[in-house]
Amino acid sequence: MVGLGPGSEVHRTPGALNALVASQVVVGYAPYIDAIGDRLDGKQVVRSGMKGELERVRQALDFALSGRDVALVSSGDAGVYGMAGLVLELAEAEGLDLSIEIIPGMTAAQAAAAALGAPLMLDWAVVSLSDLMVPWDRICRKLSGIAYGDLCCVLYNPRSRGRRTLLRDALAILSRDRPTTIPVAAVREAGSPTQTIHRGTLGDFPVDLVDMKSLVVVGDSTTRWTARGMITPRGYVEKYGA
Repeated sequence: MVGLGPGSEVHRTPGALNALVASQVVVGYAPYIDAIGDRLDGKQVVRSGMKGELERVRQALDFALSGRDVALVSSGDAGVYGMAGLVLELAEAEGLDLSIEIIPGMTAAQAAAAALGAPLMLDWAVVSLSDLMVPWDRICRKLSGIAYGDLCCVLYNPRSRGRRTLLRDALAILSRDRPTTIPVAAVREAGSPTQTIHRGTLGDFPVDLVDMKSLVVVGDSTTRWTARGMITPRGYVEKYGA
């Protein structure tokens, strides 16, 4: 399992690049394969489209069982909404005797936070708004807990053609018992040369500008915008002085 990180190659770890070099077969979602096209010379490449997760994992496991060194690639970190969990689940369920290594990668949440400033300096949570795997009522309970705990959070899969109202509903939940002036920002294609940022608040955010290539970062009640970016103070200045 190889986490490629977000955006450009500068965010790929040496461990990820070494794993690609050592592999004989590379399996992955087509856009991720395209992003590493310059690293695939001499390798067998297997690509698939959206919703082909189970097929990709089974193909990777079959190649590994045949004795090949396989890299199953994922954007960001393979263990954060990636394929690592499914690989381990299937390997356990089928009792497969395989050596499986998970190579960590920078997550899109980290790239988005860096683009904005330092919004995740305190406790924070990550929630996917996709209800394809998790029922919406369960997602709502998680969002309610974040609002109750006044946590910063990063929202993955915030909006798609078929899920156009979920982000608006999520922001409404996150504003319960909290100021609607809390900063919110969407980072599209975080870490890439085409990265864009849209700013707003819990009470006034341009949800129509958000798509599946975006991450939405929501602050807590102490988060603020400064000339240098979005900051959630950890308390150093209050404790030790400026």
